[in-house]
Amino acid sequence: QVQLVESGGGLVQAGGSLRVSCVASGRISNINTMAWHRQAPGKQREFVALITSRSATNYRDSVRGRFTISRDNAKNTMYLQMNKLKPEDTGVYYCNAVGVDRSVYWGQGTQVTVSS
Repeated sequence: QVQLVESGGGLVQAGGSLRVSCVASGRISNINTMAWHRQAPGKQREFVALITSRSATNYRDSVRGRFTISRDNAKNTMYLQMNKLKPEDTGVYYCNAVGVDRSVYWGQGTQVTVSS
């Protein structure tokens, strides 16, 4: 089993920055790809960014160039640096991990609110 705990959400004005973190524990060795997803009120959860075990990254188009995903394997932590935030970035941000055995894990989420 892998446990994921997010932190760092909050309220920020449009144009501001925020960094959310995700700490993994448990069967760390099983983790392959990690990702951030988000869910706005009344909408489906959507992919935001991912990072592989070899640090290859991918982003949804609307955040590319504004968000940066990274991971510190020594600290078992993944980050999402969010710059130039927009009101449409508001939502609950979830940490996700996929194991080498294809197990899927989710964190409990952290709220990010961007005011206009």
